[in-house]
Amino acid sequence: MRRVTLPEIGTFEAWRDQARAFLAASIPPEDLLWQRGEGDADLFADPLPPLTGGDITVPRGFVELARQVVWHSDPERFARLYALLWALKSDRRLLEDRGDARVARLNRLAKEVGRDRHKMTAFVRFREIGDPGANRRRFAAWFEPTHYILEPTAPFFVKRFGDMDWSIFTPDLSAHFLGGDLSLAPPAPRPDLPDDAAEDLWRTYFRNIFNPARVKLKAMQAEMPKKYWRNMPETALIPEMVASAHARARAMAEAAPSLAPKRAEAITERLRSDQAMARPDNTGQSLKAQLAACRRCPLWENATQAVPGEGPADAALMIVGEQPGDHEDLTGRPFVGPAGQLFDQIARRAGLERSSTYVTNAVKHFKFQPRGKRRIHQAPNRGEVSHCRWWLDMERDLVRPKLILAMGATALESLTGNRRDLLKRRGGIETLADGTPIFVTVHPSYLLRLPDAERAEAEARFENDLRKAVAHLGSL
Repeated sequence: MRRVTLPEIGTFEAWRDQARAFLAASIPPEDLLWQRGEGDADLFADPLPPLTGGDITVPRGFVELARQVVWHSDPERFARLYALLWALKSDRRLLEDRGDARVARLNRLAKEVGRDRHKMTAFVRFREIGDPGANRRRFAAWFEPTHYILEPTAPFFVKRFGDMDWSIFTPDLSAHFLGGDLSLAPPAPRPDLPDDAAEDLWRTYFRNIFNPARVKLKAMQAEMPKKYWRNMPETALIPEMVASAHARARAMAEAAPSLAPKRAEAITERLRSDQAMARPDNTGQSLKAQLAACRRCPLWENATQAVPGEGPADAALMIVGEQPGDHEDLTGRPFVGPAGQLFDQIARRAGLERSSTYVTNAVKHFKFQPRGKRRIHQAPNRGEVSHCRWWLDMERDLVRPKLILAMGATALESLTGNRRDLLKRRGGIETLADGTPIFVTVHPSYLLRLPDAERAEAEARFENDLRKAVAHLGSL
């Protein structure tokens, strides 16, 4: 076992040079013991042999990874990096394997270093320690990072505060920027820094960005951990601001401006109009008449007409699709286009008679994009689905089905509020808030979009879904 001691300043360059030489000399990872800074002497360690650098090429991603990981506080970071470097000799694409435990561990260390560097750039607070009248003012700060990040992060402060002299002290190292030159030095005891006028500026800034209506203590502490608070003057305000947040939020609401009279009148009139559109009688004709006058969303402007559902008012099964297509928009009837015809064919094979069901769509107007003489179907967005849910709910009140067959993601969103994971939910029974069960499957238009080679198998599965729905209906 050979001990490798890396300097506390210039650590990355030293590790890079040593690793390159060891790799050229074919020294395996298990023969090396790495450390940063002088540690206790190891009586059993073998002396390092004379080494010379070799012409070693590695993926650029590894160099970028190593530039972060070397500053982590994990004592095994150097060994882990060299072990991965050794493995890259035989598999240069290893870095692309996110499932490899070695790669995953080093990526996690790199992210932790990146977060720590971000915290340092955000939470360092300088206090003035020099003569305010000098040509270059002098400042100092104390910061306690989780990792050894002062050296790689110091250039950020050079660019940000290049017009002043400053020092940053940490338990590990010190950085000094004097007269335009940056230098690193061993750690120094925590200095007794005086208060200055900048602290009042920080308090004023923090008090003004603090939103009492959105106090989330866990989120705040995750973004600004308590370990940094004692070096940040504004954090002394947090207890009082949190305690008074509720009262301040209430005062903000009471002081909020009222709506302008014309705008308030317009909104009130719209509410009255919606309320005047009472739910229709338990007759399909009344529902159709009111649906024809629907202006709840802009889809009516380009559609030929609204397309209501059709079927027996006492149907045990309600079938809900997405929206009318081109054929449905022209005829005013649901499911008469190619997808509806395919559904009828498969439904008959599954023992489901459409004439005994109530068929409708989640959205009642055809949404499309003109392309020459054709009208290309466009999926309805969340707002349009939400506006049309009002009509679907009325149809459900009218029919009161024992089971609803939800075909496609739009129907699923309208009924349950969630369109995600359709294929995972397919074939399952879900229960709505009023206790009505729904059977989930795909929309028949999905089958029409499949390649011919996959169509037969997909149709058979859809037929099986319909058979299951019929069987479940029979058990209710």
